[in-house]
Amino acid sequence: MGVGADGSAGLSAQVRDVVERASLVVGAERQLALVAPLLKGETLVWPSPLSVGIEQVLARRGLPTCLLASGDPFLYGIGATLAPGLVAGEFVCFPAPSSLSLAASRLGWPLQDTDVVSLHGRDLNTVVRYLSPGRRVLALSWDHQTPGQLAELLCERGLEQTRLHVLEVLGGAAERVRSSTAGGFDLADIDDLNVIGLELPVDVFSLARGEGSTRPLVFPTRGSLPDTAFEHDGQLTKQDIRALTLSALAPYPGAHLWDIGAGAGSIAIEWMLSHPACRASAVERDSVRCARILRNARALGVPTLQLTQAEAPAGLDDLPTPDAIFVGGGGGDRAIFERCWSALRPGGRLVINSVSLETEALLLSLYKTHGGELRRLSIESAGKLGTMTGFRPAMPVVQWRIDKS
Repeated sequence: MGVGADGSAGLSAQVRDVVERASLVVGAERQLALVAPLLKGETLVWPSPLSVGIEQVLARRGLPTCLLASGDPFLYGIGATLAPGLVAGEFVCFPAPSSLSLAASRLGWPLQDTDVVSLHGRDLNTVVRYLSPGRRVLALSWDHQTPGQLAELLCERGLEQTRLHVLEVLGGAAERVRSSTAGGFDLADIDDLNVIGLELPVDVFSLARGEGSTRPLVFPTRGSLPDTAFEHDGQLTKQDIRALTLSALAPYPGAHLWDIGAGAGSIAIEWMLSHPACRASAVERDSVRCARILRNARALGVPTLQLTQAEAPAGLDDLPTPDAIFVGGGGGDRAIFERCWSALRPGGRLVINSVSLETEALLLSLYKTHGGELRRLSIESAGKLGTMTGFRPAMPVVQWRIDKS
């Protein structure tokens, strides 16, 4: 059941009866204190690690047990954690208004047009992908320090004009809503229970980020980021080829990618940027490049990118089952193909890019044996030609893609 900051006073008669009849009520100390007048059975404060408490709860099948949550138990709450271990009919949920719903009602923001991100126990850079021109974002805070830390991050990215709304103890007697710009952030004595609303400026963003530019980068929903968005040593799938490669990989919500020979991590990072539920495992043998991949992932808002420092195919054994696989870094060899093909789930897709004649010959052989689609991708860019202008071709890329039946 969900409980708000107003505690037992805000509960319906039905929910109050559920709490009173429970032989065990489980929650955080703060939540248990909020319903203290109703408690008649035993109580349990969630232990650490949480998995221990989950085991204790699941062992009570058939006994009246009440789990407390803040607001809606199925919005970043205990309901979503517990439900996979239960079956329909074993539980009933009584949600209260979530902190997001309360925040939207205080600010007058339509939730369907507002981006939502949780910073509760997550890397602060998780918010970066949501920083787009003119957008509104609601962020679930970790504690009283999160608003100030978020203001610092916004300033570091050239977004000093962003308006921050800090909403504390929503629904409780101590509720408070205060606002500030990121650049002038000076709010003090912030309660640990807070939600942050962001109003992003419209006119400071740029579609490209050149050397020394202080303008924040626009994250495109389609296409690819400029090469200058990535820290790299030249080992990078360039923007136009990257866009074509991601189109070939066809990311969809919840899918997991292997990016083998990740270089700067651009394919894995943009795969994850395509949807918040997309996941990726990057595999790179060079330690310097591995450190660079992690920096790129954090800077571009996907700090949960999984990275393995290893040489394929040996480093692929412990990775999650892939829905799609990209092989870069020169295209790999037949041993890498065999390992990838055996790991790829049925219906999954494999894409291999090559710039060398040797790997091109391998891809031709694989194409003749397995089918799929074989393409040559060529990009030409205009540049100075003496006193005039002409097109200069980049190295062509041979791309093989195949779906596993």
